[in-house]
Amino acid sequence: MTAQMRKEIHLTGKDLMGMVQLRPQDLGKYAIVPGPKERVDGFLKSLERPIKNFSFMEYTMYTGEFNGTRITTINGGRFSADTAITTEILCSAEAKTMIRMGSCGSLSEDIKIGDLVVVDSALRGEGVTPYYVSDPNFQPKSDKALTDALYESAKESGFKTHRGKVWSTDAILRETREHVGKAIAQGAVAVDMVTSVFLTICQQHKIPATAILAVSDHIITGEMGFMDTNYYMAEHAMIGITLDLVKKREGQASART
Repeated sequence: MTAQMRKEIHLTGKDLMGMVQLRPQDLGKYAIVPGPKERVDGFLKSLERPIKNFSFMEYTMYTGEFNGTRITTINGGRFSADTAITTEILCSAEAKTMIRMGSCGSLSEDIKIGDLVVVDSALRGEGVTPYYVSDPNFQPKSDKALTDALYESAKESGFKTHRGKVWSTDAILRETREHVGKAIAQGAVAVDMVTSVFLTICQQHKIPATAILAVSDHIITGEMGFMDTNYYMAEHAMIGITLDLVKKREGQASART
């Protein structure tokens, strides 16, 4: 006799919320989601009175204030699988607006190390999202109004900013000429490991989301800029850009009331 699961799904985002004792009211109006913990540490310096919501395994979430607006931040994962876990937690906790700060490799001669890329949509080259959406033609997309505003803030920062489609793959050591060529042919201007997962799960939960990425390396030329000063400057600039976006949106909301 074939064994059957007693539940429809073994573990859900709400189950994870319960495990870390997180409630919807614990979150801020915005969730800013850097990949590694180092970016969270840098972001926390801009928040007033940050409170640790939880620390579980290597993930830590904080909520603080910026100009009177509550903001939540968590190291959202470096790879597709752990990004899915943290994004599920945020979505299950009913996050209102989500912005990812990440890094990427350039797939265009015009996009240099230390530039910024604001994401409109993503190509699914990882193994997580087919479990969420089986349709091979599905394409994760950023919220347009949020992305428009993020792009404007990024351009005002003084950093060269691009906008377009990002290919996400969890096989970083198999970014071969064949696979890269296919991604470029489908319109990708950059590659990372998580954006398609982040946007797909946010779309499934109907939560406005977008992403901004600092260019760390160049797939076309073979340049490695992971230790490049220009990359570190762009990575740091993303903090100010996302906070500028929050400030402008909240200022516009106040003006309408």
